[in-house]
Amino acid sequence: MQPLRQAFFARNTITVARELVGCLLEVEADEGKVVGRIIEVEAYEGEGDPASHAANGRTPRSEIMFGPPGFAYVYLIYGMHHCLNFVTEAEGTAGAVLIRAVEPVSGHELMAVRRGLDSDIAREKDLCSGPGRLCRALGIDRSWNGLPLVPGLGESIPSAIGKIRIFPGEGPPGGPVATPRIGIRQAVDRLHRFIDSRSEYLSG
Repeated sequence: MQPLRQAFFARNTITVARELVGCLLEVEADEGKVVGRIIEVEAYEGEGDPASHAANGRTPRSEIMFGPPGFAYVYLIYGMHHCLNFVTEAEGTAGAVLIRAVEPVSGHELMAVRRGLDSDIAREKDLCSGPGRLCRALGIDRSWNGLPLVPGLGESIPSAIGKIRIFPGEGPPGGPVATPRIGIRQAVDRLHRFIDSRSEYLSG
């Protein structure tokens, strides 16, 4: 199975977000490889989206959201939690999809160790439920910001840090359910969170 290509990400952010639900997220680092099935995402657009980091146009923080697509955007919130996003849209148009939760597929023990949990008793649904937990379980921090998600894209940081790949997967029957985004204060009525409603691994 081949990983998703740049053309997948170079589309409307809402479309990409919907189609990411069910895909497989593979993260490889020196410690090993972990894989999870994406079951919860949020779409953030550009200047027309008050909840987006790009709402005020290009800034040092939001610059990566303007492309090129197919790169990781990793930022820190509350001074302690990292969040993994995938840059979307054609270059020059801001967009990103926040990965909120995945169902562990492989690498459960490594995920638990990274979370500081006892792998023998840790509940799988606690490993990657929520963007902060997810990044810790996958071993992702700010050093991964700008990493290409697609084979062959120019690498803006040393490849030795690790590798992220996204593979096609099986989405929920009838497609994902759209709900309001979580933990924002603006544009709270927009149904830009997409979930596999059957999953027990959702963040909320």
